[in-house]
Amino acid sequence: MTSVADTQGSRGTPAAAPAPLTGRLTAVRSPWTSVRSAVRSALAAAEPIPGRRGLQVCLGLLWLLDASLQYQPFMFGPGFVTKGIESATAGNPAALVSSVTWASQVMLRHIAVYNAMFASIQLLLAIGLFFRRTVKLALAASIIWALSVWWFGESLGGILTATSPLAGLPGAVVLYALIAIVLWPARSGPHQPASVAAARSPGNTGANLLWLALWGCFAHYLLLPANRAPDAITHVFSATDGQPRWVAATMTLFAQAAGHRGTQISVVLAVACAVVALGVFSRRARRPVLVIAAGLGLLFWIAEGFGGIFTGQGTDPNTGPLLILLAASYWPMNKTALIPGINHKVCFRRPRRSPASIS
Repeated sequence: MTSVADTQGSRGTPAAAPAPLTGRLTAVRSPWTSVRSAVRSALAAAEPIPGRRGLQVCLGLLWLLDASLQYQPFMFGPGFVTKGIESATAGNPAALVSSVTWASQVMLRHIAVYNAMFASIQLLLAIGLFFRRTVKLALAASIIWALSVWWFGESLGGILTATSPLAGLPGAVVLYALIAIVLWPARSGPHQPASVAAARSPGNTGANLLWLALWGCFAHYLLLPANRAPDAITHVFSATDGQPRWVAATMTLFAQAAGHRGTQISVVLAVACAVVALGVFSRRARRPVLVIAAGLGLLFWIAEGFGGIFTGQGTDPNTGPLLILLAASYWPMNKTALIPGINHKVCFRRPRRSPASIS
C-alpha cells in the first residue's frame, strides 16, 4: 500500500519542511551550549582539584559530629575528665602524665564552661569548612586544635603505650590534622596530581610517604607482643560496656570468631596493613589497595565500638571513618579531570544526522 507521503514525494511535492524547525532548535541550542560551557569553565576554575571540595565538606561533617557529641550532658560533668582524659594517661611517661594532669585539674574547676568552649570551637571548625572563604582558616585552626587535643585529651593516642590500631591508635584527632594537611587548598600545577592528596607541595611522593608512615605504623604495632597475644583480639572486641544491644551483639560476634587466634589474626592484619602501605606506590594496585584500606578502617571502627558515639560518652567517632576519608583523598583522578571547559559527553557523543541529510 502506498502512503500519502510517498505519493506526494513521487509527485515532486515535499512531505514536510523541517529546515525552519531545525534552524530554531540550533538557535536555541547554541546559547544553551555557550552557557553550559561557561558554567563548566567557571566551576573548573573555582575547583582546580576535582573532589577536594567534597572531601573538605566531609571533614567538616565529622567536626560537626564531634561538636554534637561534645554537647552531650555527660561532657559537662567531671566524668568527662576523670573517665575520659585522665584514664588515657595510664602507662605513659611522667612528663606527659604531669602535663595532662595539670590540664585536667584546671578543667575540673569550671568543667561546664570549658566543655562548652571545646564544643563551640569544634562547631566553628565545622562551619568554617562549609564555606570556601573560610576553609583555609578552618583547616589551619583544625590542625592546631587537633594537635593540642591529641596531647592533652588523648595522651598521644597510645603511641607510647603500644596500643593496637584496633583500639584507636594513633588517636582519632591526629588524623584530623593529617587530613587537613592533605586537603589544604592549592591550585593545580602544569602536571596533573595523581590524587587530591598529591596536589599539595610535597607532591605525590610526599603524600605517599605520609601514607606509608601511617599504615607502616599500624603494621608495626599489630606485631608487638601485647597486640599479638592469643586473646588480644578477643579482648578488644569484648569492650562493650555502655553500648546499645545491636553494637554489643556485633562486637561479641567478632570476639567469638576471633577466639584464641589473636596471633594469627594480628599477623594477617599486619601483612594487610603492610600491603596497603606499599601498594599506594603502584598505579595498578592503588585502587584495590585503597578499597582494602577502607575495609580495614571499617573493621577498626567496629573494634572501637563505633567510637562510643551511641553510649552518650563518646567524644568522636574514633579512627575508622577518618581512615576511610583519608583513603578517599588518595583515590586516583581521571586523566582528563583537570581539563576545564570540556564537555566529555558531547565530545564522545555520536553525531546526529539532520533530517535534510537523511532525505
